[in-house]
Amino acid sequence: MSELWDLLDDERQPLGRSADRAAGLRAGELHVVVHVCLFNRHGQMLIQRRTDTKPDWPGLWDFSVGGSVHAGETSRAGALREVREELGLDVELTRPSFTFNFEYGFDDFYLLLLDAPLPPPAVPNDEVAEVRWADLDDIIALLRAGEFINYREQVVRFVFDFRGRSNIFD
Repeated sequence: MSELWDLLDDERQPLGRSADRAAGLRAGELHVVVHVCLFNRHGQMLIQRRTDTKPDWPGLWDFSVGGSVHAGETSRAGALREVREELGLDVELTRPSFTFNFEYGFDDFYLLLLDAPLPPPAVPNDEVAEVRWADLDDIIALLRAGEFINYREQVVRFVFDFRGRSNIFD
């Protein structure tokens, strides 16, 4: 099954066309990806280990949820869909907490504090092998051991620091 992305320019303006993920992007074409980071009151983030059959980063740990926004979706709709697909959960999101620009587009991060206990995620599934709660030191250790997707350590620290400074956690 093909996955279509809406294409944007470097100012995040729509180019008025879509591209198939398998075809890749050409110069000047960008797209949106999303990450949802679920935190508990202990300051831990839910992390997921990708299945060994995933084409990209098989078997590595990752943030709670991540994926590309499909053609016709908003960033928020894509984030909600990814949470349902990867964890089998329905959550409420407003707008991204922040966005990182990267070589192929825009990465919208949604940070969410879970007040109530997390319902059991629908894991394992085709995308996620397992989940667990981890603090910053746990994730940095996984990253340094090559067991976490190769984000820059500063990105992981920024996510935790932003969580600590954000009023969504008050």
